[in-house]
Amino acid sequence: MGMHSMTRRDFVRLGAGTVAAGVAVKSTLLEPAILAAQTQAAGAGEKKIRFVSIGTGIRGCDLLRSARKVPTGVLVATADLYDMHQKAGIEAYGTDVPTTRDYRSLLDRKDVDAVIVAVADFQHRRVVLDCLAAGKDVYCEKPMSHNVADGQAMVAAVKAGKRIFQAGSQRVSNVVYKKAREIFASGRLGEVTYVEGRFDRNSPSGAWVYPIAPDASPETIDWKTWLRDAPDRPFDAARFFRWRCFADYGEGVAGDLFVHLLSGFQCVSGVNAIPSRAYATGSLTHFKDGRDYPDLLATLYDYPGMTVNLHCNQNNSSGEPIVFYGKEATLTIEHETLTVTPQDTRPEPEGYGLDGWTAASKQQYLDKWHAENPAPPTKLPEVETYSAPQGYDDTADHIANFFNAVLTRQHVLEDEVFGNNTAIACHMGNTSYFHRNVATWDAAAQSIKV
Repeated sequence: MGMHSMTRRDFVRLGAGTVAAGVAVKSTLLEPAILAAQTQAAGAGEKKIRFVSIGTGIRGCDLLRSARKVPTGVLVATADLYDMHQKAGIEAYGTDVPTTRDYRSLLDRKDVDAVIVAVADFQHRRVVLDCLAAGKDVYCEKPMSHNVADGQAMVAAVKAGKRIFQAGSQRVSNVVYKKAREIFASGRLGEVTYVEGRFDRNSPSGAWVYPIAPDASPETIDWKTWLRDAPDRPFDAARFFRWRCFADYGEGVAGDLFVHLLSGFQCVSGVNAIPSRAYATGSLTHFKDGRDYPDLLATLYDYPGMTVNLHCNQNNSSGEPIVFYGKEATLTIEHETLTVTPQDTRPEPEGYGLDGWTAASKQQYLDKWHAENPAPPTKLPEVETYSAPQGYDDTADHIANFFNAVLTRQHVLEDEVFGNNTAIACHMGNTSYFHRNVATWDAAAQSIKV
């Protein structure tokens, strides 16, 4: 392979995870340290965090399965408005604990240090505020808020109560994202002005068409309480199980999937801010089942010094990469692997721009250029990859980070401001889509304008 036979196209392919022949690749397996350290602390008799889980549906059970791997926490009770969810939560954690429909009764317990909140998005504000008022530290699933006002109220309550709050986008605790953050902060990527990411699904489940349990009824589900902060309507099992489809309860693909990309972007780049504007387009093409939200959403965001381009497509699955395009290198994260692909920035004489010159003028230019530029190195830059170990559970690490903060009173990365910023960006994407106009953030009024 010649000195310049690898083109910039080759390097772009490398950044997307395809390694060209003859390119040196250095691979590193990252070792998680959070759980290992906590296991040692738990073995030394350190106090355990006694926590309750409010919401034991799909995500609530996922969190409990991960939480049981964290030795510094112990589940003491759960709450859910659906009878089967209550039983599923106990099975997920593997310990028989008290369970109830009335989560407020759990907040009266003096032996409860912290709460995991995994209810539908529109219920976050009420439940989180109740937890904070009871003096509990809170882990709240993403997206943090259902609308801007809810998020601002939660931020104010965390500050007033001086509590630990962590939003539940687990990528910020992932060892791969931590390494990416380190590389970005080092300046090795050079100037980064463009970031893009996608998070696609191609199945009914990926579009939240979840099965409706055969026992679902007003007797097994406390529908009236579940609906308390939403418009009243007769019992509708589809809305209960598929609530992300409806604007009364969730935020569609933006709140479910954009939020992961946005939290990853904020974590790696260190840009903890609300975008100044968002422009979204998309369509509801396939899942015409009465839902409010599109099954394709593409949004451009303006952040300080950077443009962020995101899309989520529920009609095709082509992975979920997030790519940081730097002047000196491209950083790509795909699932549990990080790839750093240097750009070929070695100096070279102009070619195409001389096509209108005479042969004599071209030669004169080339002679001068070579005299002023010593021969660049012939060795191509090394590509680096970093991977998490097989079976790695970043949700367990995220919960471990939260428990550690509760114990030490140290600040968490994905705090209420971080979580609120990503949630507002999601709301801006939806606002732009539905209004078919650019959505801007009015910092003075603390509101979205279209």
